[in-house]
Amino acid sequence: MPDASRPNQFALLGQRRFAPFFWTQFGGAGNDNLFKFAFTVMVAYRAEGATAVSTGLMVNLIAALYILPFVLFSATSGQLADKFDKAVLMRRVKTLEIAIMALALWGFVTANLPALLACAFGMGLHSTLFGPAKYAYLPQHLSTAELTGGNGMTEMGTFVAILLGNLAGGLLMTFARGPLLAGLACLAVALLGWTAARFIPTTPPVDAQLRINWNPLTETARNLKLAAADRTVLQALLAISWMWFYGVAFLTQFPVFAKDVLGGDEAVASLLLAVFSVGIALGSVACEWLARGRVEIGLVPLGAIGMTAFGVDLFVAVRHLPHPGALQAVAAFVHDPAHWRVMVDLFLLSASAGVYSVPLYALIQHHTPVTHRARVIAANNILNAIYMVVCAGYCAALLAAGVSVPALLLSVALLNALAALWLVWRQPLYGRRFLAWARQR
Repeated sequence: MPDASRPNQFALLGQRRFAPFFWTQFGGAGNDNLFKFAFTVMVAYRAEGATAVSTGLMVNLIAALYILPFVLFSATSGQLADKFDKAVLMRRVKTLEIAIMALALWGFVTANLPALLACAFGMGLHSTLFGPAKYAYLPQHLSTAELTGGNGMTEMGTFVAILLGNLAGGLLMTFARGPLLAGLACLAVALLGWTAARFIPTTPPVDAQLRINWNPLTETARNLKLAAADRTVLQALLAISWMWFYGVAFLTQFPVFAKDVLGGDEAVASLLLAVFSVGIALGSVACEWLARGRVEIGLVPLGAIGMTAFGVDLFVAVRHLPHPGALQAVAAFVHDPAHWRVMVDLFLLSASAGVYSVPLYALIQHHTPVTHRARVIAANNILNAIYMVVCAGYCAALLAAGVSVPALLLSVALLNALAALWLVWRQPLYGRRFLAWARQR
């Protein structure tokens, strides 16, 4: 094992204890988004008239079916990850992914929307089962000094994969035989992920005698109770869930923000997604350098400050932009210096979100007893899903009330300041560690 006193997160990519796991989760995140975006494009451009359901409702139905398994089955997946070898569990999940993507290939080729909707639910189930094993795997193979870097690499990989999956899904659907190509790509990525998972090292179960409670309602309540038993862990879970509220609020508004506020076409919306994803990825990998080889929760207030400051500046940056006329292509959009401030703000606020979230994941992994770590992570997934649903309702309510997209995003940035103040008030150690970190820098 490498010298833990001088961790190098990029060196982990050359080690069996991390590299196969990294590429397995990278492929899963990419395939989720390749499938969802290709399906969404198909519904929007190729399947009009194939169903009585409107395009807008279908798009939201795809998202809802993907999130539903997180609510229904996270509690069960946490138990499975504590009871069984996580490497074996991840391999079985990747086998499930192959079956789902084989059905998706058929669904794409035949334009069978019910089959593709079933696949959306199936990929949500795939991610639900993989999540607790994914985050509980790391502390069993990484030292405490490596946890921040390992989580940073994992988050970086996840968001780069999300970006590449979305771009690939959209690009493939531009071809005449786009549905066939998208289906084949989904199946190929699933096979590559399954292959990578074969090399994940054995990860012994932490509670082999655990009796599985298959009732999702009672087990969800039990998992939340486990998380609430430790105030430090519970507050970290709530803080991570808030980050997902914040991120979803921005991500879901990009198409309208690009078109109605910035005057850009669909490619400009994709550019904003790329900037946001790269920002989170780089912010995540910067955490190891900022934390200097420790689980440094002082970075959480630093990230929160950036999430609010650059969110507010984004509102200021778009206030004086001219009213969009004809939609601009990417080349014309980036040629305008006024738009660079917008992109810098998006990059820095998303990088701040990466700095904010990685230490929280590392804290949960380090602080939670190994015997029920996966179940606590499952509770985190449940809370994340709840916060994302609440975010969707919050955004819909404000937009229905006539609030502009920039004002909506400003409100989220300001709410973030309140959330950060609440966290520091409830757990003053965050503030003390931030001040100590700032003095050391």
